[in-house]
Amino acid sequence: MKLSKLTLMALIFSASAHADITLHHAITGETLDMSFAKKGGNTDVFKQFMQDGNNPYNGNKDIVEQGKSLYMTGCSGCHGHEAEGKLGPGLADDYWTYPRNATDQGLFELLFGGANGMMGPQYVNFNTDEMLKIMAFIRDIYKGDPKKAKWLTK
Repeated sequence: MKLSKLTLMALIFSASAHADITLHHAITGETLDMSFAKKGGNTDVFKQFMQDGNNPYNGNKDIVEQGKSLYMTGCSGCHGHEAEGKLGPGLADDYWTYPRNATDQGLFELLFGGANGMMGPQYVNFNTDEMLKIMAFIRDIYKGDPKKAKWLTK
């Protein structure tokens, strides 16, 4: 069977748009509605994240700096400038209010969909790629037990 160039390109695009993970709300467990995502976040890196739930930005020092800047503008008011915790919990240790935050997928789900208390969904403030950058910063400043950091044991 011979495929036209247009058909072949459509098949390649369809395959690359396929996600292997399903994101769930941290509280309700419902599938997250990604149609609420801010524009500009559907990058190749985000698409890669959607394949296995691991943040490709982890360990990238340039991205960590970008994530720090985003964190300082949108997260530090509640979580502290050094993620030590204020109104919201600390983020640099190995205690997770939501245990799934020990995985990149779980942390993303919490950021995107929000949590109990005052933390609402962050899709209103950040696009999905920016959330991955913030996560890379949070992972970079981690001071807890590496055995409890599931993102390190990929």
